[in-house]
Amino acid sequence: MTIRNPTAKHFLALLTAIYLGLAAVDFDIFLRAISVFTKLLSNVLPILALVLLIMSLLNLKIKPRIAKRMLGKGSGLKGWTFAVVGGILSSGPVYVWYPLLADLREEGMRDSLVAAFMYARAIKIPMIPLLVYYFGWNFTLLFTLYLLIFSVLNGLLVERLTER
Repeated sequence: MTIRNPTAKHFLALLTAIYLGLAAVDFDIFLRAISVFTKLLSNVLPILALVLLIMSLLNLKIKPRIAKRMLGKGSGLKGWTFAVVGGILSSGPVYVWYPLLADLREEGMRDSLVAAFMYARAIKIPMIPLLVYYFGWNFTLLFTLYLLIFSVLNGLLVERLTER
């Protein structure tokens, strides 16, 4: 594995030094830290595998011009719909989706659609029955509608602030 980002290299070196220092100072805490890390990794790995599969399929099937048309400047309502619905349907921790979003952004995905995707992740379909149970239908519908509206507004604001 080649790390091209110098900041990432420094961060990896720092973490390695911290773990080695921890192992030298208190090996039991080091083992517990490694245990927590492996549990976290086992939880994230299936989602990461799914994202990598999606990225691979996108790289095979979606050419840069198609990505630009679907998610680029002229994507219009289709791009917004794709970003918001994709955000709602995505699962797992958001940082697992960062590589896919970064690849799509390099292919021409608008910053506004990246922001809308991440904001729309707050809507979790499996949690809607719980929201209804605890807060009622009115709150749930209004809350979900606000999340949808603000995902788009947030996207527009991000695009205006980042204009690249």
